[in-house]
Amino acid sequence: MKQVAFYGKGGVGKSTVATNVAAALSEAGKRVLVVGCDPKHDCTANLRHGKEIPTVLDVLRAKGMEKRSIEEIVASRGIRLSDVVFKGYNGVFCVEAGGPKPGYGCAGRGIIVAIDLLKKLDVFGELKPDIVIYDVLGDVVCGGFAMPLRLGLADEVCVVTSADYLAIYAANNICKGVCEFAARGGSPLGGIIYNARGPLDAPDIVERFAAAIGSHILCEIPNNKLFAEAEVEGKTVVEMFPASEIAATFRRLAERLLGNEKRAVPTPLSEERLSELRAEVRLRMRRRLKTEDKR
Repeated sequence: MKQVAFYGKGGVGKSTVATNVAAALSEAGKRVLVVGCDPKHDCTANLRHGKEIPTVLDVLRAKGMEKRSIEEIVASRGIRLSDVVFKGYNGVFCVEAGGPKPGYGCAGRGIIVAIDLLKKLDVFGELKPDIVIYDVLGDVVCGGFAMPLRLGLADEVCVVTSADYLAIYAANNICKGVCEFAARGGSPLGGIIYNARGPLDAPDIVERFAAAIGSHILCEIPNNKLFAEAEVEGKTVVEMFPASEIAATFRRLAERLLGNEKRAVPTPLSEERLSELRAEVRLRMRRRLKTEDKR
């Protein structure tokens, strides 16, 4: 069993990448489990035609988590695997950790509780997945959100980023988390995935970022209108447009992930280097806007 954690800034297309990779892996005959670790609990939606599933935290609250421990709930058979694990496209297993009630608690804690429950329910022994994908929000690498990399739960961390400065800033912070915990058994960095979202398409900037931190680009995913068409139907492009080039891109990425051995402990950029990168991104944006104005 291989475990991969996808991290990235909110809105960078991390869940789109994770679900399409999961769909591609399932088509290759792999048993896949996707664990959504975003409090919005919509990470697996495109694997289930947009249908939401009960989150781990919601189920536990309904079972009296405030009054009983997880151990007591599991021991009394108050919760079963089928209460929190649901099938999606081509048999992909889907789990959503969920988040706290608005205004209460820590969203990161939801990940800790969810993974604890899955272990107690022996999800890996029962489902026997070939690969587990954790889809983790990376805007803030707090203790809960950092759990998959902090405890070495994932064999590797893959960071999804665009050429937008804030996306790269978040990617650099995630690399700081990887670097912080690597010496204590945490997960190494498996690579960077460039997803061309936003107003600036500049793969060379992301390639230089990857090289500067001591990593590499696993895949470059171009912007494509098929994403929007598929997401409107609550599907991945792999499912809705199986013959498309973008679907083939995800199949190649899935294959690379399975055989990826280029793992490393990154060297995050300093604040000075980040400032230089921000200045370059702004310059590129100004040039693009001037070009568009002339048109």
